Amino acid sequence: MEVRQARYFIAVAEELHFGRAAHRLHMSQPPLSQAILALERELDVRLLHRTSRQVALTKAGEVLLKHCRQLVRESERTRAAVGHARDGLRGELVVGAVASAFTDLLAPMLRHYRKTRPEVRLRMVEVDTESGAEAVRNREVDLALVRRTAGGAGVRAVPLHRDTFVAALPLDHPHATGNDDLDLAGLAADPWVWIPREVAAGYHDEVVTACRRAGFSPDARHQANSIATQLAMVSGGLGVAIVPSLTVRARADVAVRRLRVPPGVVLSILVHEDADPLVEHFVATMVANSV
Repeated sequence: MEVRQARYFIAVAEELHFGRAAHRLHMSQPPLSQAILALERELDVRLLHRTSRQVALTKAGEVLLKHCRQLVRESERTRAAVGHARDGLRGELVVGAVASAFTDLLAPMLRHYRKTRPEVRLRMVEVDTESGAEAVRNREVDLALVRRTAGGAGVRAVPLHRDTFVAALPLDHPHATGNDDLDLAGLAADPWVWIPREVAAGYHDEVVTACRRAGFSPDARHQANSIATQLAMVSGGLGVAIVPSLTVRARADVAVRRLRVPPGVVLSILVHEDADPLVEHFVATMVANSV
């Protein structure tokens, strides 16, 4: 049964008058009468008692009216759901993010987004920068929050937040305390906790450049695949590191010193070049509410 037929029958059943029902449907009466007769033939049942003075529902007509209303309501819900998906109001988003993005930066954005789009299902996946970019490219995730400024082939990068680096030191390090900005050259003799370039190329290159500008090549003795692990190693006294300031904002197990000439790193949202409206709205919300 078509939704159009259901709408015709509802109008006739509620008005119990073909003329009024036709006026309500913005059509003439003869086509409406023919449509109801065709429906009765199709269902092989009499739906209306007709006399020269009145129209009344049969028992079968009463049952059909209930189901027609359900059919129309479901049609309207389907139309609304498709429209919501088109407009970024409903659907599912798979969001990849580097571990450090789940700190002060991402949490308030997600809370705001979930309030404004409660019918969008979010699924979060932790990624590193390079795997996140590849996941967007392969459509394994809808978008990824990573520390890089370029998307690459088929991927667009939307800058979200620029953060400056700070030095993260063990609590018993000689430079752990001090009110002045730390000269990075003061850490030249220390072992470093390092994130390899294949994990986060942009982040790695910024650190290397900063050390070279300070006149030394760091002793990259320990390797970590995330900033969280990097800071855990620093906390354990294995070495020093420079990290984005947001990642150490609430930590008490490492000493944090501002740098005299601090490098910076950009947290960007990577999306596919032909992202749909649901993704684009999420990106717009994140950018509007970034710190």
